[in-house]
Amino acid sequence: MAAKTRTFLALGGAVLVALSVSGCGGADVMDAPVEKKSFAFSGRTLTVAGHDSGLTLVPADVQQIEVERQVDGWALLGSGPEPVWELRGDTLDLKVKCSGIATNCQARHSVKVPRGVTVNVESDNGRVEAAGFTTDMAVTTDNGEIAVKDMSGRLNLKTSNGEIVGERLAARSVTARTDNGTVEMGFAATPDLVDGGSDNGSIRLTLPKATYKVDVETGNGEARVDVPKAETSSHVVKLRTDNGEVTVRSAN
Repeated sequence: MAAKTRTFLALGGAVLVALSVSGCGGADVMDAPVEKKSFAFSGRTLTVAGHDSGLTLVPADVQQIEVERQVDGWALLGSGPEPVWELRGDTLDLKVKCSGIATNCQARHSVKVPRGVTVNVESDNGRVEAAGFTTDMAVTTDNGEIAVKDMSGRLNLKTSNGEIVGERLAARSVTARTDNGTVEMGFAATPDLVDGGSDNGSIRLTLPKATYKVDVETGNGEARVDVPKAETSSHVVKLRTDNGEVTVRSAN
């Protein structure tokens, strides 16, 4: 999924108006040419730094990090889009520079990571998707959704603005926090710890049939827990939301 950044500046007398819109999607970047590049990597932990780009990450039977990108857009009285991809030590930097009086730039990157490598993702603007990792993963984004599925390593997911979605998770420990957005996760294996929070948004969990120690707090919204509970359970669920409903249910 692409990240799109539009900026418009209008000058009129002493008035300056600046508008910046960021989001995911756009058909233009999907039609852009696909570029490919490989990076030799021998480390055990990789940091992927994304800037104004959607990111998709998967583990693969590859010897190097393999990246595909699509970039499109324009800048009026400025420069861009100027894409950059480089590996600096253990950090893969994927970004698009775009500046001017008016701009409309989009980018998406798909990354294949050698199996067994632990991945940390740091994104300032763009949707982050990951699937199939058995190693631990941490994802932090300032503005963008986080979507993970078929993951069995420990997960630490944080976004300032966007929803967090997890499907078929087998991770033993999951932390998921968003300042503004929903948290919705379904588990394929019984977790030892689920720690979820949202300042503004609902939280919905679907858990395997088991007994859980559940601690739920909601400042404004209904809490519904439909799983067996016991204070002595080693499977802990802690959920907090300031504004939104909380639902915890067993899988059918």
